[in-house]
Amino acid sequence: MLTRPDVAIVGAGPVGLAIAWRCASRGLRVTVHDPAPGSGASHVAAGMLSPVAEAYFGEHALTGLLAESATRWPRFAADLADAAGADVGYRADGTLVVGLTADDLAEARRLWSYQQGLGLPITPLRPSELRDREPALAPRVRGGAVAPGDHQVDPRRLVPALRAAAERAGAVLRPDRVGPLSEVDAGVTVVAAGCGAAALTGLPVRPVKGQVLRLRAPGRGAPDFRHVIRGYADGESIYLVPRDGGEVVVGATVEERADTEVTAGGVLRLLRAAVDLVPELAEYDLVEAMAGLRPGTPDNAPIIGPLPGRPGVLVATGHHRHGIVLTPVTADLVTELIVTGEPDPLLAPFTPDRFGKEPTWN
Repeated sequence: MLTRPDVAIVGAGPVGLAIAWRCASRGLRVTVHDPAPGSGASHVAAGMLSPVAEAYFGEHALTGLLAESATRWPRFAADLADAAGADVGYRADGTLVVGLTADDLAEARRLWSYQQGLGLPITPLRPSELRDREPALAPRVRGGAVAPGDHQVDPRRLVPALRAAAERAGAVLRPDRVGPLSEVDAGVTVVAAGCGAAALTGLPVRPVKGQVLRLRAPGRGAPDFRHVIRGYADGESIYLVPRDGGEVVVGATVEERADTEVTAGGVLRLLRAAVDLVPELAEYDLVEAMAGLRPGTPDNAPIIGPLPGRPGVLVATGHHRHGIVLTPVTADLVTELIVTGEPDPLLAPFTPDRFGKEPTWN
């Protein structure tokens, strides 16, 4: 006879698997439901851990959550490597934010001023100082800044490691698709299904398309830059993420669309901006072009907490472009809520009831 799980998690992306690992490590019986673990937004994601560079105007609460989660990442990565017996590609080289033209630099400086006003660690650099750090940057780059605390991890290593850690801790993965939540029999059900959470919960989670490229250095040597580079190039926002093994992730478009087709225009925009900032990338191999769907919300912040009108159901979704960086804090907050029944004050700005009326759920 099957034992009723204490926790059922719908969705085996980084957030769902991290919750499964943390809950199972606390002695709870955990089942995870997903027909294709790790095949969602995380498979396309670049894995930037950027609480500073991703701090935008008017998103104070979200910036605080990003910063809190980033402080947990070093320990989280170390614990996960021990639990899974696998490296997750965590790198602490820092991030450079650069502007190609005078207009690009002016836009970047406006944001740096805001970020510095919040007390975030970002330091403007002269062009010569930028090139001392990264000689591969184009001579045209007008200036930039360094965010030393903005790091990176490899999502394609992270998800298998989380799955291994969860299963080693006793969680059971079931390759099935959940229909109505009423079909799930568990003490607590956690919906961590990304864009799929909308149909399951009635919450305002929408797909936001992003196209991403992967390049590889000739001869599979290491890329000639080590920092994550986030830049503005003739008005185009771009990021370049160097990986061990010669890979460079280039992204990403932000499109209010629900398809996952790669378009010539999207590829052109990304490659033009990337080569404008780091000219040598023109000689790299183009090995992959993909599109994924981020789970967006009306205020760009995640939805974490009890589902109104549905006792025993929690939600952990709507992370938009921040799913990887917010994985540790989301897992910790949800696990503590399950174990103790007491919500951490950090959850207050992100609960599902902030959208007003009770959602229609399945």
